[in-house]
Amino acid sequence: MNSRAGRPAQDSAIAGLLADMPLRAGGFIVTLYGDVVVPRGGEVWIGNIIDTCAAVGISETLVRTAVSRLVAAGRLEGRRAGRRSFYRLSGAARTEFDAADRAIYGPDVEPGWQFVFVPEALGDSAMAQLERAGFARLKPQLAVGPDRIAAPEGALTFSARPESGLAMLPDFAAGAWDLASHAQAYAGFIARFEALATAPAPPGAQALSLRLLLVHFYRQVLLRDPRLPFDALPPDWPGHAARRLFAKAYCTLSDAADSHVSTFFKAESGALPPVSASITTRRHLLETIASR
Repeated sequence: MNSRAGRPAQDSAIAGLLADMPLRAGGFIVTLYGDVVVPRGGEVWIGNIIDTCAAVGISETLVRTAVSRLVAAGRLEGRRAGRRSFYRLSGAARTEFDAADRAIYGPDVEPGWQFVFVPEALGDSAMAQLERAGFARLKPQLAVGPDRIAAPEGALTFSARPESGLAMLPDFAAGAWDLASHAQAYAGFIARFEALATAPAPPGAQALSLRLLLVHFYRQVLLRDPRLPFDALPPDWPGHAARRLFAKAYCTLSDAADSHVSTFFKAESGALPPVSASITTRRHLLETIASR
């Protein structure tokens, strides 16, 4: 074990989760910031990033390259204190992180519907932006989606609420969205991580690695899902089971993982705390979901 930050060798549980799913350094670092760093003040020593990534098979060279790219893209900001470098999330990236945080760790809030008309002056890129965010294109300039997503500036929006024929909402959704691919992704997540929800928590460094992988893969599946109003989803929608599994496994791993963070992770001002107000709120919400 590395005395600098408790770095473990990659263990069999981690290797099993990664057997057919290689990680990209930049994406995993984003997960690390969202889960560990941002709710504890937003800054961390690069040595902690390197050690955490090493535990899941990402080399120091790849970490330093990814951090440099995140800085160049305006998502991280770095500063030196003596011989150490510390990095924090940029203000420009905070909005994106906050939206992802609400989706992953927040309460389940059912969205409404909205229709968006995109004028020709905005170009097709505006419609493509909506589609990436989870909208379905009905016509070249008209799209429908959940109202949790902000429409492009300059677009015309209509709030909508179904008044009759509610039983046909799943048929409407199935025709407008490729829900089968999202259902398959949730089923794959469940198969990959279901053992974490029932197994005892491992020691701290391993618990942190497993929790980060849990968050990383759940984040990938969840944020690609349009997350439609509940009445539009099939009654056996696997996203519900995936959310409960995520919440239960996250809570199981968190005591050991947070203890490891408070022991080894550092900002320029000192050790990162094991908890904060936002972490306490996060845990409470996930415990409520896990108990359903």
